[in-house]
Amino acid sequence: MFSEELWLENEKKCAVVRKPKPGRKRQELLAVALGVKVHTFRGPHWCEYCANFMWGLIAQGVRCSDCGLNVHKQCSKHVPNDCQPDLKRIKKVYCCDLTTLVKAHNTQRPMVVDICIREIEARGLKSEGLYRVSGFTEHIEDVKMAFDRDGEKADISANIYPDINIITGALKLYFRDLPIPVITYDTYSKFIEAAKISNADERLEAVHEVLMLLPPAHYETLRYLMIHLKKVTMNEKDNFMNAENLGIVFGPTLMRPPEDSTLTTLHDMRYQKLIVQILIENEDVLF
Repeated sequence: MFSEELWLENEKKCAVVRKPKPGRKRQELLAVALGVKVHTFRGPHWCEYCANFMWGLIAQGVRCSDCGLNVHKQCSKHVPNDCQPDLKRIKKVYCCDLTTLVKAHNTQRPMVVDICIREIEARGLKSEGLYRVSGFTEHIEDVKMAFDRDGEKADISANIYPDINIITGALKLYFRDLPIPVITYDTYSKFIEAAKISNADERLEAVHEVLMLLPPAHYETLRYLMIHLKKVTMNEKDNFMNAENLGIVFGPTLMRPPEDSTLTTLHDMRYQKLIVQILIENEDVLF
């Protein structure tokens, strides 16, 4: 077992940590994730929602970077954000909205999650300090670039990356880089409140209720990850990683407060840890 302070210090020294940019609020993050941006069109253009002309010389409307839909700014409020992304427009795997990536590849979960977890379970479950020990930053970045460049064809085998901590580091980095965390901003406060319930049975019921509010791709990704982390704990005798230790690692990785507040993050850290610990220990009941 190790302390939160020790883990944080270790992460600062060895891991690739993506800190939110100052002043970047929840609304901005959502706009980035949905991929709808103000666009200047060359030549005459018509709104694909209302079919009226888009007037002006610059910033006439918005374009969806996922599917290419062009509409007036006002019309964009009425267009459902559940479009089918065009793979030609998805330029990368990391930093891409989770739901967008899943829809683009027509999969249940992001393929990077499946590929990394398969590799970890094949050769790393007994590795001491699994997920706690960090791999070399430059090698983790190499894995990230491989997924962004080659997608599901990325080679992360032992021949290329013999250190399993590089693969665990790449998986953690994927989750940290998501514009909307696996445990979404909309459900964050509800999970924190559930963690504060003292009665264990009531707390578990509250956590289950909030899980049902997650978008399908987020729910499925979290479910698959928790099944995997449960397997990690079953090898605790070798890897020394129990549910509490994994909660310390994955708490701030899977959930972040909507507002960029260091004070809130520090205050909520123990509840983040507890939520992940509960999800691991009760994955067979909760999912």
